[in-house]
Amino acid sequence: MKRFTSIRIFSVALVCLLALMLLATNAGCRGKTENAGKMVVAVSILPQAGFVEAIGGDRVDVIVMVPPGASPHTYEVTPDQMTRLSKAKMYAKVGSPVEFELAWMDKLIAVNKDMLIVDCSQGIQLMETVEEEHEHEHEVEGQGDHEHGGLDPHIWLSVKNAKIMVQNICDGLVQVDAANKSFYEKNCAAYLEELNGLDKEIGAALSGVANRSFLVFHPAFGYFARDYDLKQIAVEQEGKEPDAAYLVRLIREAKEQEIRVVFVSPEYSTRSAEVIAREIGGQVVVIDPLAKDFAGNMRRVASAMKQAMQ
Repeated sequence: MKRFTSIRIFSVALVCLLALMLLATNAGCRGKTENAGKMVVAVSILPQAGFVEAIGGDRVDVIVMVPPGASPHTYEVTPDQMTRLSKAKMYAKVGSPVEFELAWMDKLIAVNKDMLIVDCSQGIQLMETVEEEHEHEHEVEGQGDHEHGGLDPHIWLSVKNAKIMVQNICDGLVQVDAANKSFYEKNCAAYLEELNGLDKEIGAALSGVANRSFLVFHPAFGYFARDYDLKQIAVEQEGKEPDAAYLVRLIREAKEQEIRVVFVSPEYSTRSAEVIAREIGGQVVVIDPLAKDFAGNMRRVASAMKQAMQ
């Protein structure tokens, strides 16, 4: 009798377990079905994903080709990403000379020739990357040659540029999904209004700083510096660690300008930055050029720079 009862309890438990597994499977299938109902949009970097989601809301499923923690200067695409990309209706590329796109864009397009390619840099004046002499950055008439290594690819690190990128993305979404045009345009207008406020907020926050130079390992903030009349001094030269002679000059310049903070990005080594910080009696501060939350991240960057340049 006890044996029969034990078998019965085991059977009931097994049935319950199978039922739970079935429910989980059905839930997973429903999730896949709902996800399949969204329009797949691919982007190169995380900030663009934030732009697309701000405009597309729950109507889009965004694929980010350069994942969190990776660098758009060195990242290589995986086979799984290629498979997912084949389902995309649109690809929003940065459009500036980012190494990732220069190396991979033709291959990405070949996987899905039907997807619309949106150039987020359309309408943005690219700047030259000024290294070693630390002269003030200047703009290039038109967009220039994207193969030119001297052009600064970090266009997204500017609220003014971001507004242009957002509008380009909105135009692309409308082109591939005209039925939801009013939805995209309404969201885009609201987000552009938010960015207008953000631009004014950052400008006001940085307007009163006395020392307008900042030291950063990777020269990613040239457009940000241009927007708010700041001067970016980069540790890295032509994508490489500085040599000893340049490091000495850099330390001397930092001391002369009373710079006490060396900014670094999460994906780069802090070794040289720590050497400089130690020599100038300062500290290393991390700021992220690739955060998905664009507005929040720009506020954090502005706050860190304001504190460093007081």
